[in-house]
Amino acid sequence: MKHFLLYTFVTITIALLSCTKVHKTSPQKDATTVDDDLRKRESTFYGFKMKKLDGSVLDFQTLKGKKIFIVNTASKCGFTPQYEQLEQLHKKYGEELVILGFPCNQFGKQEPGSSEEIASFCKLNYGVTFTMMEKVNVKKGDDQSPLYRWLTDPSENGWNDEAPSWNFCKYYINAKGELKDFFNSNIKPLDEEVIKVISK
Repeated sequence: MKHFLLYTFVTITIALLSCTKVHKTSPQKDATTVDDDLRKRESTFYGFKMKKLDGSVLDFQTLKGKKIFIVNTASKCGFTPQYEQLEQLHKKYGEELVILGFPCNQFGKQEPGSSEEIASFCKLNYGVTFTMMEKVNVKKGDDQSPLYRWLTDPSENGWNDEAPSWNFCKYYINAKGELKDFFNSNIKPLDEEVIKVISK
């Protein structure tokens, strides 16, 4: 029992320390920005093909012209109720904004379920209708998902090196395929700073 309580305390402490309120915005590009570099970064983002939770493939080419909100999710986390606000965000903006949820089991092992179990949990508990993807690794390292490598490597996305510090970190990509903002876990999907960015 003592070991369990110690583990719980350590897990909660790590989560709180790693989720200091963070919102990073891409720096303003000056007039000398090289267009070829921007086109390269855009084509890299739209070049991804990844599996959804149901096993079908999402070709990112189909996302051109849409705003994208990418979130690493978990079913057994203190931030899990953010699913509700993500669904509200999805309904608020409709086809204008595509929300992609990426389950991940790397933080506190809080997403241990199979694809079927995750899909059932999201539907039954939060009525999720936005796109849920297959489970991935989001931390920097050899097994990091190529998409998350793009999101967290400035040489690929142009400016950001911030990787998820816990579940429910968020990346915003504009309709041109540019990574524009990063929001940490404790910034909720319906918080003012998120809505302000999406509404631009």
